[in-house]
Amino acid sequence: MTLIRKRTLSLYWQCQLIGWSVAALYWSYIAYSESSFDVTQGIADFVFDVLAGILVTHLYRTLVVRLGWYRLELKTLLPRIILSILALSVLYGAVVIVKLYTVRLYFTPQRLPSFREYFSTYAFGLFITGTRLMSIWVLAYHLYHYAQREIRMARMNAQLSVIAKEAQLGRLAAQLNPHFFFNSLNTIKYLTATNPATARRSIDLLSGLLRHTLYTRQDKLMSLREEIALVNDYLELEQLRFEERLQYTLTEPDESTGLMIPPFCIQTLAENAIKHGIDKRKAGGSIEIAVTLQPEGIQIQVSNTGTLIPDNQITGLGLQNLRERLALQYEGRAHFNISQPEPHRVQATLIIPRS
Repeated sequence: MTLIRKRTLSLYWQCQLIGWSVAALYWSYIAYSESSFDVTQGIADFVFDVLAGILVTHLYRTLVVRLGWYRLELKTLLPRIILSILALSVLYGAVVIVKLYTVRLYFTPQRLPSFREYFSTYAFGLFITGTRLMSIWVLAYHLYHYAQREIRMARMNAQLSVIAKEAQLGRLAAQLNPHFFFNSLNTIKYLTATNPATARRSIDLLSGLLRHTLYTRQDKLMSLREEIALVNDYLELEQLRFEERLQYTLTEPDESTGLMIPPFCIQTLAENAIKHGIDKRKAGGSIEIAVTLQPEGIQIQVSNTGTLIPDNQITGLGLQNLRERLALQYEGRAHFNISQPEPHRVQATLIIPRS
């Protein structure tokens, strides 16, 4: 059975044809009511009026799409709109004058003055008409795209909120995981007898992590320094649990003030390195976290002892959640991949645009 797909005109072309047809019908009605009306000439005027309007406005639409004006803010876009309306008005007036003169030259050449006289008589009036029509069309076009952009942004923000909430619940589940939680408590219990100062530090770290997970605002971005401090506390607590089985280094750029990243993205990579790398090896291993500033953005590399499982690089819930947040928030401009640059070493690389 073969499915036949119906081809329909897009909303843009439907509006173009309907809008200019209505305008051309109005002008035809005025011509019909004012003087003797030739039906054939009226049909020709109608067809060429529709074509002239579509030609000029579609040219503008092509320019807007090519230059990406629909992504500009209002204060940047407004001067371009004003200049474009003036230019389109001149172009529309010129096209319509040529159209009118050509149609009348064909149907009533005996009553037609020279083109110069015809131009001087009708040019200003057609320019005013063109200004009015182009203003309506251009403003309607940009208002439609502005409304669509606001709808897309609202939908994207809603998706980000849901994913961020899922990420928060995932982090809370991970940190309240019986294996992690009770091992941390057992470590603290052991340190209470052998090293009370370290035990107090462990309690502070554990309570700080839980407090941060429960009460952190669900903003789309957080400061890089705050994220690094959180990851450092997490790794310090895990080092107390794993003892000599875990070594880690964490480096950050000298100039990190004002840099913003999605919340808990580094911690997600660190947790993944612990869970799938260090915890699965009897001898443990090391984690190296390096945050550097690159021309393309903020580069985060998390390297850990372990082996990459083929065809299973980004299937964990935490990493899948991170990838979805990046795709929504940066619209394909962020990059994330996991590789094995050398035997028994797995590296996760995340590049986040600065703006």
